[in-house]
Amino acid sequence: MSKELKNRSEIRKMILASFFIALGIVLPFVTGNIAILGSRFLPMHIPVLFAGIILGWKYGLLVGLITPLLRAVTIGMPPLFPVATVMAFELATYGFLIGLFYRILPKKYVFVFVSLILAMIGGRIVWGIAASLIYPLAGFNFNFQIFLAGALINAVPGIILQLILIPALFIGLKRADIITE
Repeated sequence: MSKELKNRSEIRKMILASFFIALGIVLPFVTGNIAILGSRFLPMHIPVLFAGIILGWKYGLLVGLITPLLRAVTIGMPPLFPVATVMAFELATYGFLIGLFYRILPKKYVFVFVSLILAMIGGRIVWGIAASLIYPLAGFNFNFQIFLAGALINAVPGIILQLILIPALFIGLKRADIITE
């Protein structure tokens, strides 16, 4: 690839990464910026996962790291410490893992699901580790029951939404040649 084409590709990726960050800041308004709905439907996760699978692990990691922190600073939700800080670790992991797994696994549609599921598992594990270290610093309790509730039970609607929406849109965009390898 020539230097000019490589530069264009990187500029395109930066623009799309900025779009996914902006989408991550705006999408939580769909849930009315109500924390309980946001923790159920996980609207900030969707653009991060798309960034990782479309732009690759580097941009996925950056979009995941930046989005909750920037939203906390500009909108005030989620609170910067400890919630957005913990989310930054979680979302960076989602973006990194889905991009990494999609890159190394075979390019068959089933592996879109595999990449997504592995990223979701990894992100939730990192969320649990980060929360167990950071939440007590803010005076919040965190134990295995809270982890299960936050990572699984309360998040079921968002998990289902992600498992349906992300592969369907991604595969549709690939078939329409809007996304190319």
